[in-house]
Amino acid sequence: MAESGSLPNGFSELEVLAVGTVLLIEALTGLCLNSPTILSFCKTPELRTPIHLLVLSLALADTGISLNALIAATSSLLRRWPYGSEGCQALGFQGFVTALSSICSSAAIAWGRYHHYCTRSQLAWNTALSLVICVWLSSAFWAAMPLLGWGHYDYEPLGTCCTLDYSRGDRNFTSFLFTMAFFNFFLPLFITLTSYRFMEQKLRKTGHLQVPALIAKTMPTINAINYALGREMVHRGIWQCLSPQRSELDRAR
Repeated sequence: MAESGSLPNGFSELEVLAVGTVLLIEALTGLCLNSPTILSFCKTPELRTPIHLLVLSLALADTGISLNALIAATSSLLRRWPYGSEGCQALGFQGFVTALSSICSSAAIAWGRYHHYCTRSQLAWNTALSLVICVWLSSAFWAAMPLLGWGHYDYEPLGTCCTLDYSRGDRNFTSFLFTMAFFNFFLPLFITLTSYRFMEQKLRKTGHLQVPALIAKTMPTINAINYALGREMVHRGIWQCLSPQRSELDRAR
């Protein structure tokens, strides 16, 4: 870990500055794109539907990723990690929870769309709520494992951020990595691809085929554009939040 006022070992001033700048841009972009989605869900009744609850879960997860990147950016620009060992473990846990929740929320959205388009029935509130709770509890469970000894959080090579210690090749970490990856990457990816594949086949038969997204998006910026800002109803919700007077005129019409 870099000491106060000194560069991390093996990195130049320009490299540290570049990493911090990139992280800062990514963090601010993710926050700016996901915050309107969260705000519009809270303030616009029309958006409070079960399927949009899944989108809200994704936006919250991606906002958490952006906050994690913001802390990492600040530390990189300071050229040191100022929060100590406990702060490292806390940031590693928070980042891992939100990253896993983002992946699993994307899979939940894919399944929700499959349910809507292929069964022609509305997603129930209790089903959507159960999915969201399951996503976050499962993510918290797997993110807590390194804190309990299965896997390990440590500083990244730059020394200004914390995540899983991928440099470890022992049996403990290997068993954790492969088990976690199966439940939190391969299984959600299978659900996502299968859901969109079935939906494609259904829409092809009915002659209403459009181009759906085929993979789970884990980048906060891409998720915000694809799942939230790309939907017309969310557009209207954000517009109502930003222009309350205009919203009243639209309703009057």
